Amino acid sequence: MTGASRGIGRAIAVDLARAGADVALVGRDTEALAESAAAVRAARPEARTLEIAADVTDAAAVEAAVARTIAELGRVDIAVANAGQSLDNLLVRLKPADLEQVLAVNLKSAFYLCGAVAKPMMRQRSGAIVLVSSIVGLTGNAGQAGYAAAKAGLLGLAKSVAKELGSRNVRVNAVAPGLIETAMTESLPDQARAHFLATIPLGRSGTPEDVSGVVTFLCSDAARYVTGQTIVVDGGFFM
Repeated sequence: MTGASRGIGRAIAVDLARAGADVALVGRDTEALAESAAAVRAARPEARTLEIAADVTDAAAVEAAVARTIAELGRVDIAVANAGQSLDNLLVRLKPADLEQVLAVNLKSAFYLCGAVAKPMMRQRSGAIVLVSSIVGLTGNAGQAGYAAAKAGLLGLAKSVAKELGSRNVRVNAVAPGLIETAMTESLPDQARAHFLATIPLGRSGTPEDVSGVVTFLCSDAARYVTGQTIVVDGGFFM
């Protein structure tokens, strides 16, 4: 899985391991990847972990990461695209370079991961892919046009690839988390946080573990007839 260094990605890795999976952790921060691997082993000591330092905006690096995963762990049954980055600014102030970076990290990396796992999953006639989007991909958000566009793109990607791979029993879904307490949301202004909390029916922000259980469900046999869907995990904010 990509974006495995911390936050939602680490929680997903731990939850999948608890469910019986061996886990390949892909990211750029080697120290944080090691911490994620330790968390996985603490959750299930017998779980095999693979730490792969890679830039997921590089298609060749993603292909190599998947090839190494298959070579060392034997096969790939699950792929989770969780890499994310937000470089916020109003549209009229958004720099082209920042837009390219946001699209590369949030959207293009998911294309690369889907493409890299498609053939092995099709050959084995099974697999589950989950793309981690965001509630702003459904609602939009002022100052986040690039990020929202990238996250919305993941929803179309999930539906399209689900239709392409469904005949080979490969399922593709997306999750759209709301306000989740991670490093990315730590810098949210107090006024914006207060607005979100006042609007969320459950009255609280989410945790990475609130998202990870949904991802594990989508990767499990319990969701064997679920594909092309977006599951919103936001405490009821978007109704």
